[in-house]
Amino acid sequence: MRPKVPLPDDANLPADVREVLATLPPLNVFRMMANLPASFRPLMDLAMSILFGSDFDTRKREIAVLRTAHVTRSVYEWTQHVAVGKQAGLSDTEIAAIAADGPVTGLDAEGNLLCRVADEISHDIRLSDDALAQLLERYGVRQTSELIFCVSYFNMLSRFLESTRVELESQPVL
Repeated sequence: MRPKVPLPDDANLPADVREVLATLPPLNVFRMMANLPASFRPLMDLAMSILFGSDFDTRKREIAVLRTAHVTRSVYEWTQHVAVGKQAGLSDTEIAAIAADGPVTGLDAEGNLLCRVADEISHDIRLSDDALAQLLERYGVRQTSELIFCVSYFNMLSRFLESTRVELESQPVL
């Protein structure tokens, strides 16, 4: 049997963590993060700031998140964000293009750039000077910073999900 970090039962969680979990969709990602009581609320706040507090366009963000999930081979992150991406207006054709092996060329110039950013941060740790210059020209300082932070966050999350072996929910939640 393959080892995995177990999802915690409510009985084993502090009351404040149980209270926050009760307000969230019943996703295994949230439950796994509950194994970190001291970090749980800050992680939730960080995730919510990226998903709901950013000025960066949701559809564009989902292109970058999906590409990050693809290149980090995070099945859980990919599956959840396909649903989010579709809600944000991504088509099945665009989602398939994001999942290309090698550089993405099947989207428009902006989508291809977003995928390049996810590739460079995920594989090379830092953006090339050319990619960073293009981001700054296109989005300015704030949105460039938000995009870089978003891709960095989802890199961390994919590594956490894959290393703990978080499984997909038995029934779709999103």
